[in-house]
Amino acid sequence: MSAQRKGHLGTSSSAPLPVIIIGNGPSGICLSYLLSGHTPYARPDAVHPHPLLQRKLAEAPGVSILDQDLEYLSEGLEGRSQSPVALLFDALLRPDTDFGGNADSVLTWRLQKERAVPHLVLGRNPPGGAWHSIEGSMVTLSQGQWMGLPDLDVKDWILKKRRGFRNSRATAGDMAHYYQDYVTRKGLGPRFVSGAEVTAVEWEGPEPGSPAAPAPRPLFRVSGFLAAEDRPRRPFALWAHNVVLATGTFDSPARLAIPGEALPFVHHELSALEAAVRAGAVTPASDPILIVGAGLSAADAVLYARHYNIPVIHAFRRPVEDPGLVFNQLPKMLYPEYHKVHQMMREQSILSPSPYQGYRSLPEHRPLLFKEGGQAVFRDPRGGQQVFSTSLVLVLIGSHPDLSFLPGAGADLTVDPAQPPSAKRNPIDVDPYTYQSAQQEGLYALGPLAGDNFVRFVQGGALAAASSLLRKAPRKPP
Repeated sequence: MSAQRKGHLGTSSSAPLPVIIIGNGPSGICLSYLLSGHTPYARPDAVHPHPLLQRKLAEAPGVSILDQDLEYLSEGLEGRSQSPVALLFDALLRPDTDFGGNADSVLTWRLQKERAVPHLVLGRNPPGGAWHSIEGSMVTLSQGQWMGLPDLDVKDWILKKRRGFRNSRATAGDMAHYYQDYVTRKGLGPRFVSGAEVTAVEWEGPEPGSPAAPAPRPLFRVSGFLAAEDRPRRPFALWAHNVVLATGTFDSPARLAIPGEALPFVHHELSALEAAVRAGAVTPASDPILIVGAGLSAADAVLYARHYNIPVIHAFRRPVEDPGLVFNQLPKMLYPEYHKVHQMMREQSILSPSPYQGYRSLPEHRPLLFKEGGQAVFRDPRGGQQVFSTSLVLVLIGSHPDLSFLPGAGADLTVDPAQPPSAKRNPIDVDPYTYQSAQQEGLYALGPLAGDNFVRFVQGGALAAASSLLRKAPRKPP
């Protein structure tokens, strides 16, 4: 850790920072890159395939994208995101990717240190965030070329490591190393603090006005603990004028809220299965493991267990043909392994002979309780009860963001304060062109917290937040 970072974290009386970013995954990394003086401009020789966007870019030659009207630039764009600025930044970085093309980005990047905004990025893991917690051989849902960050092509990076994409997709291990290497290559390391667990963010009363800054500004206190393997945890407290939430959604796995869910054989993360396999606690001769859920995490668990010949019972509450199942929304050519799991789910049931040795599915079954000794009790589609013996249970039904460090766990900041925060159903309510909270000035949210669930699109939120934060920063004399 640099002396500068030690100074910031070693005292609670430091002068307020302009920005603190909580979370060091792709969202936080991209925002740090933009706040460090790396500035995007439209290349003078570039012609964007979208005529309206090309005309708008030509109206402001030589003006940074960060200094332009993002609402105006993004107007009229359509794509796979509900965020207009996400569509804009994606269109600038990957102009025709949705049409199968590989046109070069229309952006060029300039390092302008005089535009840098001082900031810190706090994260529990190394840079890359939750990607370091995912089993390394798992392949990404998105195409590999969509996983990269600005100005470091991920395909070229992987090829230089003498590896390649798997069916156009990257492994989680490669992406974790890519994001960590990105921070190093782009010179962002001095701004990143790993091993930092934030336990509280509180907003204080605004600072008194002064002739130099008559408008009061909010002031945030960010506190927590700094952990290191070779020393005890030590507390820190920081002050900032702006706080950016970029913590993702993997911190708090969703629960069934049924009796017995806290028993030691019931788990909520795929890593528990990996550990059990390594320890020999589950083997091909064991009772089946039970996987509850019908999303991609559950499918990953099925694939992992099948790889090691671990018998599986797979239970899910929806009908197999439910159009809401994620498998029905994925192209078969790009995701053959997930469609194989869907085929297994469809073609047999626990109550009929199985064409897949060691795999049984339980469509439209709802878990009622877990009992000592590894028993799982379900209600079947006819209303009856079924009991199964298991060696391990994995409940993989999604996750929720852990915002316990915010007042009221962040509920008052969401679109519907009466419901818990959820990336898909109840994100933090933000301005779509700045990503600043609609409820609290100076507080921003990026990535899944703001409803952007793919690396490809979280970068637009970073662009919007950076543009807003740069406008707040005091102008430095030339």
